Amino acid sequence: MNTKLTTNEGQTWADNNHSQTAGERGPILMQDYQLLEKLAHFNRERIPERVVHAKGAGAKGTFKLTRDMSRYTKADLFHGEGKQTPILIRFSQVAGEAGYPDTLRDVRGFALRFYTQEGNYDIVGNNTPVFFVNDPLKFPDFIHSQKRDPVTHLRTQDMQWDFWSRSPESVHQVTYLMGDRGNPASYRTMNGYGSHTFKWVNEHGEQFWVKYHFVSKQGVKNMTNEQAAKTASTDTDFLIHDLYDAIERRDYPSWTVDVQILPYEEGLNYKYDIFDVTKTISKKDYPRIEIGEFTLNQNPANYFDEVEESAFSPANFVPGIEPSPDKLLQGRLFGYKDAERYRLGANYEKLPINRPINEVHNYERDGFMSQGQDGSVNYEPNSLHGPVEDNSARMHPDQLKGKTVYSKPYETDHYSQAGDLYRLMSADQKDRLIETINNTLGTVESEQVKILQTRQFYKADRDYGERVAKALGLPLDDIRE
Repeated sequence: MNTKLTTNEGQTWADNNHSQTAGERGPILMQDYQLLEKLAHFNRERIPERVVHAKGAGAKGTFKLTRDMSRYTKADLFHGEGKQTPILIRFSQVAGEAGYPDTLRDVRGFALRFYTQEGNYDIVGNNTPVFFVNDPLKFPDFIHSQKRDPVTHLRTQDMQWDFWSRSPESVHQVTYLMGDRGNPASYRTMNGYGSHTFKWVNEHGEQFWVKYHFVSKQGVKNMTNEQAAKTASTDTDFLIHDLYDAIERRDYPSWTVDVQILPYEEGLNYKYDIFDVTKTISKKDYPRIEIGEFTLNQNPANYFDEVEESAFSPANFVPGIEPSPDKLLQGRLFGYKDAERYRLGANYEKLPINRPINEVHNYERDGFMSQGQDGSVNYEPNSLHGPVEDNSARMHPDQLKGKTVYSKPYETDHYSQAGDLYRLMSADQKDRLIETINNTLGTVESEQVKILQTRQFYKADRDYGERVAKALGLPLDDIRE
């Protein structure tokens, strides 16, 4: 027997194909409550899309710890070899809207949630180890440059290259983006990174700096510009299809979880600023340590509930893991949760996909869509045995000094690591990099933007800059200046 159709109030739905009318030819009656409710709900089915990372795919799986890390952190999920923790992941594009083709060149988001016994722990990174800017004050401007022109309402190369050419700290990430990694062949065949430096603290209060790396066990595979464009013309949701279909056929993708660990004082005195997200820490200086792996083995039962309403935040820490002084990270600690309150409402953390597996006890009350509340005390301190603070979860202090200033980046060498990245590329990879820059920067109208940007490439590596200049037809004297 088929399930009977009802309204959201549980009332029997008599006819889902015909409206009530005055006579056979109408007009429609105002008393047709079911019609009005259906149309009213339909008008409200779309929530605001994410202002960044609007389009993406998600899946669930399990993280397995293969190396006990209690020496470095008291975080429960990293204790006990063999320990398993449920996870949620969301891959995404940075710049395009929800309907944008997902194979076009862009940085890919790599957001990972661990549902631990101590609460949700989120690592919200990308498929590149660095980012374009290192100060949160510049982030809205950077994203504006990636979006649509306010006059034509079209995506344009002019805006983004104009911003990059005047933001020299971006040259490292631009080199990644314009290289092969800007067009991953699938979400399954790209690495992920926590991007920022974080702090680990063990049971004895010893502190360490840590970087996360998620290495694809499928290998890293990318598309050429031609392949990406052709795929976009035939399937605008190719990467979503690829991940979903792989899991459905039980070809479960997996990644190893690696970390770089720096002793506290050594990190503060490293040759580069480890709190500048435009920089990396050399694997030669601090090799990656494999500590576990995660596997994706479950597609969402409902995309809206489990992916669209998922709300990741780099502010979701657990005891034993803390933020660093990274300025962009500090801005994200506020920005992500505030964005979710705007997009999903004040009680977004009560949605099933965002709810931790351990119990929640606090004094937050009411707001839109609040539910399941009881009559327990809603203020603190109180004499009614309400939940109390746990001082063992306090953050560990860092020594600070200096004046209150509008500070420029601590690290002013924007070019060395971009040059290192270029020199690591094979001859074919360099050829494709130059071709992509020529196809994008070459379409920009402003000659000054072309010169400023090419100077950045030249400062990173002479050959790099000279090849770009030649491709764009720019005088070398202008670049060398």
